[in-house]
Amino acid sequence: MTCPPIEKTINYIEFRVTDIAATKQFFERVFGWTYTDYGPDYCEFSDGHMKGGFETGMPIPGGPLIVLYGTDLKGLHQSVIAAGGQITKEVFDFPGGKRFEFKDLNGYDFAVWSES
Repeated sequence: MTCPPIEKTINYIEFRVTDIAATKQFFERVFGWTYTDYGPDYCEFSDGHMKGGFETGMPIPGGPLIVLYGTDLKGLHQSVIAAGGQITKEVFDFPGGKRFEFKDLNGYDFAVWSES
């Protein structure tokens, strides 16, 4: 069971990890998380309440990528820029929809996604 997306709330969290297999094993063993693999460099986890992802790469200083949900992706993209945020990845397609990534005023990484 996962929660349905709610407008303008944290909906997903991504961790960049050096070893997906070891990370999956750890969280499965300790917390019972389940997984869906999307190739060798990405998997989605479910903790029974919320979903997130593990992506192969160097862990990001300052924490994981926080993913918010929004139905008006174009409007939110424009709002981020207008409020002084920095777009780090323009809108792109992924399994499940579209998203973009940005840094807030403090340099933290966020993404916003939508089904379309």
